[in-house]
Formats: sequence, structure tokens, C-alpha cells
Amino acid sequence: MSDQSGQDKEDTLVAGEAMQQLDDLLPIDDHEEDVKIGGKVERRKGVYILPNLFTTAGLFSGFYSILSSMQGHFEVAAIAIFFAMIFDILDGRIARMIDAQSKFGAEYDSLSDMVSFGVAPAIAMFSWALHDLNKVGFMAAFIYVAGAALRLARFNTQPPTVDKRYFIGLASPASAAFLAALLWVASDYGWVEDQLPLWASIAITVCTLLCGLMMVSNLKYPSFKGINFAGRVPFVVILLVIIAFAIIGIDPPKAILVIITLYNLSFVLALGKK
Repeated sequence: MSDQSGQDKEDTLVAGEAMQQLDDLLPIDDHEEDVKIGGKVERRKGVYILPNLFTTAGLFSGFYSILSSMQGHFEVAAIAIFFAMIFDILDGRIARMIDAQSKFGAEYDSLSDMVSFGVAPAIAMFSWALHDLNKVGFMAAFIYVAGAALRLARFNTQPPTVDKRYFIGLASPASAAFLAALLWVASDYGWVEDQLPLWASIAITVCTLLCGLMMVSNLKYPSFKGINFAGRVPFVVILLVIIAFAIIGIDPPKAILVIITLYNLSFVLALGKK
């Protein structure tokens, strides 16, 4: 047993030396940050791989959505934004589950969100409908991007005493999801291939503007952070989840658009609550 333990230590040392040699060869300085361990602040090197892999996947999805919009593949662009949403949900959950939260991960996640839920939806809307209104459409898309940037900056700097049950202002993923669902439904009906009438371009421009402004508003939206996904629930909850998936599966674009619209209007329920 002692021989095996000694062999494991030796293998660990060899692996550590190999990693150090690799670090010396690469022209990249290792990341360092202060972390709190056992009540003490210590400086540690490196980053957590698993949550940042999901963040990178979300960033790739947002980038892919942008490229698809520029090529006129709007249905793909919309679906790519929803994939970015899934990865955005998973990276935070996984980081908390395996106790791999870090300042680097938080900043990387915000930058990824800016691309996937700020820039990608704006480019999709502009490429599809807003460009018909020339400078008005251009400025509407910019206001949406600026709203997403301000929303993320405000979220990252909010005090720790804020009520975790609610988001202050519409979250950027929810805002992006509405525009992506709208685009997905339009693509299903073939409205992305034809020239849109002026009233439709104006309506889509107003939706884009409202989404951008709602992100920087003081309206309250449920955060669902109080839900314990690791805990036990009544059996009927699983049955309801299955039924919900079945309903969404009948017509995903319309079902998702209805769900996201209801959520985006849910601030009404929080009015008057402290």
C-alpha cells in the first residue's frame, strides 16, 4: 500500500513538472486571482475547466447566431440563441454544484452573455427587419445592445443585499429569447424570405426598443433562484414537466414565444411587492 502511495505521489510530481514545462513554453501568463478558502483569502493560479467549457459553448452559439444572421439563415440564428441560453443556465448551475465559482468565470460569463444576448439578437433583428427603416432601425438595434450592456454592468455591481428572488430589469437572456422566438415563428411562416410591409418593420422595431429599455428598467421579474433542483419534489411535478415538454414539442416556436411573452409580462405580478 505504501509503495502504491509513493508511486502516486511520484506520478503527481511528474505531472506537475510536465505542466510547469508546458507553461514555460507557452507565451501566455497563467491567470491568478484571489479566492476565499476557509475564511482566508489566498491567491490561486488557473481557471475551472468545466463551467468555463459551457460558457465557451454559449459564446460559440452567440457567434454562430451572428454569422447565420449575416448570411440570412434566420431560423438557425434564432435556435443558436436558445442554445446559448441553455449553456448559460448550465455554466452557473454547474459552477455552484461543484463549488467552482470564480471572479474569472463571472466576468467571462458576462462577456459571453453580451455577445449571445446583446449583439446576436440585435444583428438578427437588424438583418431581418430593422434595416428597412434605415437610421431608425440602426438606432433601435444600438439601443438594444446598449441596454444589454447596461443591464449586465448593473447586475455585476449590484449590492449583495438585493432581493435574490427578483431580477431588477428584464434579464438579457429573457429579452433575447423573446426576439429569437419572434424570429423563429416568423421563419416558420416564411416571413423572413419576403419583403416585410412597413407596419411589420415598425412593429418589430418597437419590440426591439421595448426589450432594450425593459432591461434597464426598475421592473421586477422572478429569478427562480429559490428553486432547489437538487431536492426532492412531489411525483406530480415530474408529470407536469413531462406534459409541458409534450406541449412545447407540438409547436416549439409558438409555445416558446407564448411562454417568454408571459414571463416578460410577469413584472405585473411583482408590482406593489417590497
